[in-house]
Amino acid sequence: MIPLIGRLYRDKNVVTTVYGRSIINRSVIEILKSHKFIRQVNDSELTVRDTFPVLQALNGMDLASCRIDIGKLANGYMTSGSQQSVSDYIKQELGELATSGQSAKATGQDVVLYGFGRIGRLMARILIERAGGGAGLNLKAIVVRKGKADNDLHKRANLLRRDSVHGSFRGTISVDDDNEIIYANGVAIQVIYASSPDSIDYTRYGIKNAIVVDNTGVWRDEAGLSQHLECQGVSKVLLTAPGKGDLKNIVYGVNNRDIDPEDRIISAASCTTNAITPVLKAIHDQYGVVSGHVETVHSYTNDQNLIDNYHKGSRRGRSAALNMVITETGAAKAVAKALPELKGKLTGSAIRVPTPNVSLAILNLNLGQTTTLAELNTYLRDTSLYSSLQKQVDFVNSSEVVSSDFVGNHKAGIVDSKATIVEGDRCVLYVWYDNEYGYSCQVNRILRQISGVNYPIVPA
Repeated sequence: MIPLIGRLYRDKNVVTTVYGRSIINRSVIEILKSHKFIRQVNDSELTVRDTFPVLQALNGMDLASCRIDIGKLANGYMTSGSQQSVSDYIKQELGELATSGQSAKATGQDVVLYGFGRIGRLMARILIERAGGGAGLNLKAIVVRKGKADNDLHKRANLLRRDSVHGSFRGTISVDDDNEIIYANGVAIQVIYASSPDSIDYTRYGIKNAIVVDNTGVWRDEAGLSQHLECQGVSKVLLTAPGKGDLKNIVYGVNNRDIDPEDRIISAASCTTNAITPVLKAIHDQYGVVSGHVETVHSYTNDQNLIDNYHKGSRRGRSAALNMVITETGAAKAVAKALPELKGKLTGSAIRVPTPNVSLAILNLNLGQTTTLAELNTYLRDTSLYSSLQKQVDFVNSSEVVSSDFVGNHKAGIVDSKATIVEGDRCVLYVWYDNEYGYSCQVNRILRQISGVNYPIVPA
């Protein structure tokens, strides 16, 4: 299977998944686990013997660029009772995509990461892993301030190579000191040293029409972020923080249709807003949300102090590694920017806790109608598997999971069904989220949309 998966991706720009879980660049064990997952939440069996014929058939077709869920195709074929061959069934499901052979533009879209902190490095990993044949998003450069160390370039490369939370980089990394380039799995990443957004001519490095992903959070309004647009070689800006003023705050899967082609600056909102908004939308669409409170139990961030020291914010100056810290969050109010029908219906607060990654949102909601525990969990499970929110909402059905089990989860939020509480028209939902990687995946989805490399999904 692995060579077939790789060939589809590199040669035809076809991304394969199993019930939404990517199987590109994955090990044998990871591919087997992606198949086993469906048994946990859907009471049905799916094995590699079921999906292998699908991959074989796909490799014999002149496919257009698209995303194909081989798990759903295999299950659909098995349950359809069709007398067709696997190949004929797939051609029927794919329609014109099976014969058009119209792959994505060969040049791809240039991307620049402005800032190389937690989100910047994870974005780099995602972009490198999904570089494919160069027809999608192409990471061309990172922009940072010059550090005080003589071996600054090597320190940047080492931070990309090793991560205490997310593990080692999958592949090889080398450094070209003379040209200030980091090579990651063959991808040449130009390191540009700059002190301000408007001081760079990207065309000097062969970068054209680039989208700049600003990971610094220093500039969050249109005036500040517009500095990027003054640079040669930049077309658009994507902010990985809540935007201020009239900037569109986008939660992919919820309001990404609000993005217009002429929008040049977009905000990807916050990690917490991305985690809770899709779940809230699903609940509101089915039951109606009358009111509610959102409590986030959030891992500490680089903004806090390791030991007690001065901090402009209340309580955040106390040691992050030793204390639970009550602090404010704008996530509940920010939901209304992506989901206006919930404006004024939610309150929110946050507790920072001594863990380095993965957070938990507790949604205490008053609903517009009564429901039952089984009904609500079944609805959320189906939402995670078959709805338009399947990339944002995940579902777990285990009484043994803890926060570290969700490190590296690429969904925006994961509903813990064993913790769900339902009493009439009131429910309490526990939603885990990898506030680093899950959020970075959401940013990448917006990036793909505004760059025009979002491809059809099969089955729809």
